[in-house]
Amino acid sequence: MNKMKCCSLVASVCALFFSSAAVAQFGTQPTRIIFPFAAGGSGDAVARLIADRMRTETGQPVVVENRTGAAGRIGVEVVKTASPDGTTLLLTPFTLMVVYPHIYTNMKYNPDSDFVPVSQVASFEFALAVANKVPAKTVAEFVSWLKVHPEQGTYGTPGAGTLPHFFGIALSRAAGLDLKHIGYRGASAAVADLVSGQIPIAVLSTADVLEHHKSGAIRILATLDETQSPYLPDVPTLKASGYDLHGNGWFALYAPAKTPRPIVDQISKIVASYAKSDEFKERLLALGLLSNGTTPDELAAIQKREAKTWEPIIKASGFRPAD
Repeated sequence: MNKMKCCSLVASVCALFFSSAAVAQFGTQPTRIIFPFAAGGSGDAVARLIADRMRTETGQPVVVENRTGAAGRIGVEVVKTASPDGTTLLLTPFTLMVVYPHIYTNMKYNPDSDFVPVSQVASFEFALAVANKVPAKTVAEFVSWLKVHPEQGTYGTPGAGTLPHFFGIALSRAAGLDLKHIGYRGASAAVADLVSGQIPIAVLSTADVLEHHKSGAIRILATLDETQSPYLPDVPTLKASGYDLHGNGWFALYAPAKTPRPIVDQISKIVASYAKSDEFKERLLALGLLSNGTTPDELAAIQKREAKTWEPIIKASGFRPAD
């Protein structure tokens, strides 16, 4: 055997040894999935579904910890400083990775350098909805009506700094409107005011307004995903209505930076496979969510693309939260 072949063989054996050791390490200790908000919401439910599947696949304890505070940043920082061995993971909504870097000046984590993408697991749509007092039945009629009645251009969202907030800004610019934002403390208050006619317009998740639309209490004029909503096959997308604005919310799993790639890949395969299963899809439909399931590289590309898309819109808004 010549020297080059010998070196190649040694390198291959070493790579196999370290890969096997890394994979073996995952599953030998209890795993924590940190969810950076309170229990009870759809994101928390997703985290617990993922934990159950990982527990089944690995035969090891997997628990969900709700680490709240600082609009979710506390939980993210816990994962940032955890050992990069696959035993501490982060299940987070996209805002902490895509939006927060552009609005907070005292961020103690970097989404790109402090974490390793594992898999996008679920997504949710947003909708442009109007109160029944608004006479418009289409987006075109809505824009025309607002140009005649600019004083009615007030829209509610679940809160300042949320993606619905910035969707309203983007639509205002694209349609030549002067929409004024009202940020509520959560979606339920905004929905209540929309249904009662206290506000004429709202941008909320489809799940928040779906039943009210079906009952005729409000009207959804457009959904904001790039593709047609499976919940609302008769409602066009905003893009199909003439405005090339689209995006959705999502939940994704991350690991601390420097977590070995074999461990990341193993977790990703377990999670993505489950996310694509009929069982997971059915469970998520009951929560108003859509199932995904991606590779680490696909999640990294999604995060990079959406951060680039929303950065100029967020910066143009001038929004700065109280840190």
